[in-house]
Amino acid sequence: MGRRCWRRRALAAACLGAALLLLGAAPRALRPAFENSLGSGWLSGKRRSPLQTLYDVDQGPRSAMAEVHRQRRDLLRRACSRHTRRQRLLGPEDLRHVLVDDAHGLLYCYVPKVACTNWKRVLLALSGRARGDPRAIPAQEAHAPGRLPSLADFSPAEINRRLRAYLAFLFVREPFERLASAYRNKLARPYSAAFQRRYGTRIVRRLRPRAHPDALARGHDVRFAEFLAYLLDPRTRREEPFNEHWERAHALCHPCRLRYDVVGKFETLAEDAAFVLDLVGAPGLRFPAPPPRAKAAATRDLAERLFRDISPFYQRRLYDLYRMDFLLFNYSAPSYLRLH
Repeated sequence: MGRRCWRRRALAAACLGAALLLLGAAPRALRPAFENSLGSGWLSGKRRSPLQTLYDVDQGPRSAMAEVHRQRRDLLRRACSRHTRRQRLLGPEDLRHVLVDDAHGLLYCYVPKVACTNWKRVLLALSGRARGDPRAIPAQEAHAPGRLPSLADFSPAEINRRLRAYLAFLFVREPFERLASAYRNKLARPYSAAFQRRYGTRIVRRLRPRAHPDALARGHDVRFAEFLAYLLDPRTRREEPFNEHWERAHALCHPCRLRYDVVGKFETLAEDAAFVLDLVGAPGLRFPAPPPRAKAAATRDLAERLFRDISPFYQRRLYDLYRMDFLLFNYSAPSYLRLH
C-alpha cells in the first residue's frame, strides 16, 4: 500500500471528520457494548490488526491475490480522480451501510444483492453475537436492525478513529446483473409480498393506464420495463431515496470519500472473501459457499434476456444512471446493450 497512501488515508479520515463537524450532525448515543470491546483483541496489542496485516502484505512479496487487490485499489482511486468533481459533504446517516466490528478492526459497507446476508452472518459469528456455523444463522437474524453496529452510530471523532485504524472493505457486482437480481427477487418472484405491496403497487399506479384493480391492490405483476421506467422517472428520487436493493453501490458506500482497502467482487466471491478472512486471522471461520457457477450464469442470462426487450434509448438512460458503478469498479458495458 505504501507509506504515502497510508498518509493519504489518515488525511481522508480527517477531512471526513471536518465534513461531519461542519454539518453539525448530532450523533446517536454510543452503545456501551460496542465501546467496551475496543479494549480487547488487537487494540490491546495482543495481535496485529487486519489493516496492519494488509500493510505487511503490501510491503513484502505479494501473492497473486494481494496484487489483484492492490490493482483494484489503484483503479478505484484513479477512477475517482478522473470521474468525480465537487462532492457534497457526508453526514453520519451517509455511513449507515458501513458496519463495524470493533473486536477485529473491520468496517464493511454492505451492498444488497452482493452476498451481504452471508457477510452479515460472518460478522455476527466473528463478533460473538451469534454462535456456530455462519450458514446456520437465519437471514432474518442477520438483517435484524441493531444486530451489528453501524458507523453512523458514533460521534465524528469515533468515526474518524475507526476510519484511520480499521480495515475497510466492500463487495460489488456487475450493476445490471445486480439490478436484474433485485427485480427477480423483490418484484417478479419475491420471497414475500412486502416489496410488491410497497413498490409494485406504486409502479402500477403511476405507469400503467387502466390497470386491473387486482394489480393496483397487489402490485404482483410489474414488468421489467415498468420497473426501469420507475427508476428513470425523476419523481421517484424526489419522493424518497432509491431502495437499497437498487440504489447504486457508490451512493451506498461513497468509495470516493471513504478509502476502501479491499474491493471484493461477487464474480470472485470465494477468493475475495478468503482474502479478507485471512487478513482478519480467523482460520476456523469459512465464508458460506457462493452460488454455483451455473446459477451465476443464469443471472447473466436473465439480465441479457430482460434487457433485450428494452429500447436503445432507455438502455442508454439506464446505463447513464448506473454509469459511476461501471466506471469506479471497472465493469465494462454489457455486450448485449445497444448504446450506439
